[in-house]
Amino acid sequence: MRNNLGKLTDPAKNPDALCLIDCLDFDHPRFYSHGDIDRLADACARGLRNLGLKQGDTIAIMSINRAEYIVAYFAIMRAGMIAVPINYKLAPETIELVLKDCAAKLVFADRERRKLVPSFVPVQNIEGEDWDRFLDPGPFEAVVPAPNTCAKILYTSGSTGVPKGVQLSHESQLWALKVRFLARSSFEDERLIVAAPLFHMNALISAKFAVTAHASFVLMPQFDTKHFIQALGKYEVTWITSVPTMMAMVIRETEALAAIDTTKVRYVRMGSAPATEQLYEAVRRAFPNAAVAGGYGTTEGGPTVFGPVPGRMLPNGNALGWPLPGVEVRIVNARGEDADEGELWMRTPANMIGYLNLPEKTREVLTDDNWYKSGDTFRRDADGCYYFIGRVDDMFNCGGENIYPGEVEKIIEQIPEVMQSCVVPVPDEIKGEKPVAFVVLREGTRITEQAIKEYVLARAPAYQHPRQVFFVDTLPLAATNKVDRGLLRKLARERVSRSGA
Repeated sequence: MRNNLGKLTDPAKNPDALCLIDCLDFDHPRFYSHGDIDRLADACARGLRNLGLKQGDTIAIMSINRAEYIVAYFAIMRAGMIAVPINYKLAPETIELVLKDCAAKLVFADRERRKLVPSFVPVQNIEGEDWDRFLDPGPFEAVVPAPNTCAKILYTSGSTGVPKGVQLSHESQLWALKVRFLARSSFEDERLIVAAPLFHMNALISAKFAVTAHASFVLMPQFDTKHFIQALGKYEVTWITSVPTMMAMVIRETEALAAIDTTKVRYVRMGSAPATEQLYEAVRRAFPNAAVAGGYGTTEGGPTVFGPVPGRMLPNGNALGWPLPGVEVRIVNARGEDADEGELWMRTPANMIGYLNLPEKTREVLTDDNWYKSGDTFRRDADGCYYFIGRVDDMFNCGGENIYPGEVEKIIEQIPEVMQSCVVPVPDEIKGEKPVAFVVLREGTRITEQAIKEYVLARAPAYQHPRQVFFVDTLPLAATNKVDRGLLRKLARERVSRSGA
């Protein structure tokens, strides 16, 4: 029975089975078996103990995606220490605050990221001879953690201020892995691809799932559309976990897709944001044998909340499904009442312990009876199926009226020519803020800015219609591979300023 999140390899399974294809050097990939990863994690855990580090110490990781990242991550928790993957794209002063906040005793870093580590924290290089010398080959007995022991701390993106450290226990994350086996007992024939950064929940849970299931996964150093597609074909990937913008970029590469056998892909999951029906259709055409569905999870409340249930198939579109066994959910409106549309609250075995060093912030989102207030707007249809609308934090006020960008985006994305949209506010002297939209069109289609405005005006209150529409080839991605709304807000202000509107 697994009880330590760092010890997931099944000793009863073939240790020589392929586990990881590391594409750090795309032309010269490295291959690791399940036995390799297990032995290296033991050697790394022994190396940590050799440094005098002890159970409960926090150890950070700052590196691009690579096999050594996975090894270090498992080793830290295996040794009873707390793993802290850090977004190295944060500002240097924010990285320093994060390392102080978690009281990191050591940072595993690659050479490029090492220069970002402040001088008050020791650094262990995770590549080359330094890494080889640090590893201490030999067996290591994984620590058996006490109940509710913190296994890792994931820091939020910090879009609304200084990042908050989400403390996650061993048993909560082991449950998040276990619940994936409700649909079927074996996944050993699956090959996943991980292109999101490993400081993000989505990437970590996919990597851990592959190890737990004795499956295999392709690890990309970062998301690059053409390399991603080439890897799908070269390594016969069967399972894609992504966000809508990633897949919108993939399906535009028609020549690259035509060069591979896309029929090998059996599952495509698109999470973190709503996707248009046009995008779902395009993905289904590109991967004709794949079951395509949305996904939803949060760092604080667990990576898996909804899905199909026995006797009920997911409707078309961005339906997420029904609460999974062990998951309780509520939708709460602005008056604090249960409703069919409003903020999603959830109570799952994967709920966080709390925010590190922030008891008041914890109480704001985690009730005494362990309901986590997600900050996400949801709706529930007559069949009890759940749909993600958008972030409560994305709401802005236009002339006294609240606008949820997700509601406007949903209307724009009903236009047949539109593949994706993102609505953001820009300052307005009279209204305070007003909406503008960035729009990605389906390949080979055209529509005017005025037509989009008129479409929204005919189907929504006038204050919701975008005052300007900017056509773009793709929506930009933030470090976590979600749409970078902050960058789009900045671009919108610049474009509106130039136009004098």
